[in-house]
Amino acid sequence: MRIALLQGPARTPDTGAGLAAVADAAARAAAAGARLLVTPEMSLTGYAIGADRVAELAEPVPGPLTDRVAAIAAEHGLAIAVGLPARTAGGVANTVAVLERDGSLLATYAKAHLYGDVDRDAFVPGDVGVVQVRLDDLTVGLLVCYDVEFPEAVRAHALAGTELLVVPTGLMDPYGHVGTVLVPARAYESQVYVAYANRTGTEGEFVYCGASCVISPEGTELARAGRGEELLLADVDPAVLAGSRRLNTHLTDRRPELYPTETRA
Repeated sequence: MRIALLQGPARTPDTGAGLAAVADAAARAAAAGARLLVTPEMSLTGYAIGADRVAELAEPVPGPLTDRVAAIAAEHGLAIAVGLPARTAGGVANTVAVLERDGSLLATYAKAHLYGDVDRDAFVPGDVGVVQVRLDDLTVGLLVCYDVEFPEAVRAHALAGTELLVVPTGLMDPYGHVGTVLVPARAYESQVYVAYANRTGTEGEFVYCGASCVISPEGTELARAGRGEELLLADVDPAVLAGSRRLNTHLTDRRPELYPTETRA
């Protein structure tokens, strides 16, 4: 399966600009044969835009914003994972929604690990750890940004059968090592492909560091962006994953009886 990652600009809090960026990326990704387009965290609205603006732009899912993305997906014939503030019964959640190539809503996932005031002031945490969708013969799992920095979250996906882990993100300076060191380690130690789609540019006090990537289960870079706007393409092969898991037997060599499920200080 060919996947595409949009390393998108930090735009003003304007859903029209966010939708235009997704539409442009979808057209280019489809022309390159991609089955799935992954966009950054809060790609439809902007991320570091303040809690009041987040609340103003939040919508239920499905809603007008995801309906527009569904139309883009159907027009270009590929699935799209987009980030937006979703209005839920419990409050506004930092959400990734996946629309199938026929426009149907496949799944939503709410960011479970909130990062700093930018998240805690604006969002409620998600309470579901593993959300997956099936695209053709591939099981795709969803996390958002800070979630991937918790090895338990990635390992839970691997044990649940996730083969490709999609991670829309908004990683800023000085934390670039998360994308270049930690994300490859997560892919290798849990034996999954990881697609990590970051923002770029400046938004509020954040300077996003780019470096979006697709990492193989062997920990190697299949694609890596610089700091500017970019569309990455990479091929994800379940056969390669199966071969890697035969060679690197972390999952089968685990001894879970030795690991407490919860540690309290």
